[in-house]
Amino acid sequence: MATEAMNESWRRIRDQVKSIWDDTEFDDKEMKRARGDMDKIVRLIHDRTGEPREDIYRKMGAIL
Repeated sequence: MATEAMNESWRRIRDQVKSIWDDTEFDDKEMKRARGDMDKIVRLIHDRTGEPREDIYRKMGAIL
């Protein structure tokens, strides 16, 4: 039960990331490696977009 809830939560976050940065392509394998680690997710988005990390953290805080 808890595992399914965690998977659903991750899918929601992943979909939100893809929605916010819709002009950026994210590989599913990269997203899976970043799963559960905010710093890795922010680094991935920053590397792909060049957007300042502070802005990414702010946007991520809004979806969490």
